[in-house]
Amino acid sequence: MNLAAAPSPDHRTAPSRLRLVLNVIAFQFGWFACVLGAAHDQPWLGSAVVAVLVAVHLATAVRPAVEARLVAAALVIGVVWETLLLAGGWIEYSTGVVWAGVAPLWIVMLWALFAITLNSSLGWLKGRLLVAAVFGAVGGPLAYWGGVRLGALVFVEPLFAVIALAVGWAVLTPMLVVLAQRLERHAAKVEA
Repeated sequence: MNLAAAPSPDHRTAPSRLRLVLNVIAFQFGWFACVLGAAHDQPWLGSAVVAVLVAVHLATAVRPAVEARLVAAALVIGVVWETLLLAGGWIEYSTGVVWAGVAPLWIVMLWALFAITLNSSLGWLKGRLLVAAVFGAVGGPLAYWGGVRLGALVFVEPLFAVIALAVGWAVLTPMLVVLAQRLERHAAKVEA
């Protein structure tokens, strides 16, 4: 079964294969820009790259208002979650902290980047909340571990950090998937 090509509730808004591939490439490019920028004391670089990627995504989206709301929600969730991780003493960021005690912009921008995948390359998670939870529980910590290995952040308490990340992402991923689905359904009803 090809999960990337799972049918969309509205076939008119189903992304093409090319769009799915470009979405995956954009996500990977943005992730590396943020992490490597932070690791090399240039955290603004990744934030700028992600801002451009999100702007292009919104400009080419079938339903840009839906995508913009999803990005905004993800940014709010990201600020809160990342700041809680920082306040819990599990993670430290090497660069980019503008306000003491608040997560740096580059890590929060990764949430916006994640949001633009939810109706595209990760659209197959819709209706599969258990899979989304497992995906988040595994993928979330792995992404942070990659950031640690590249020097963008530090796990102060590695075991507790990984546990917190796994639990948090197991909850937040399905939550964002449900939000993406509801925003899409609402837009489809308004258009009908």
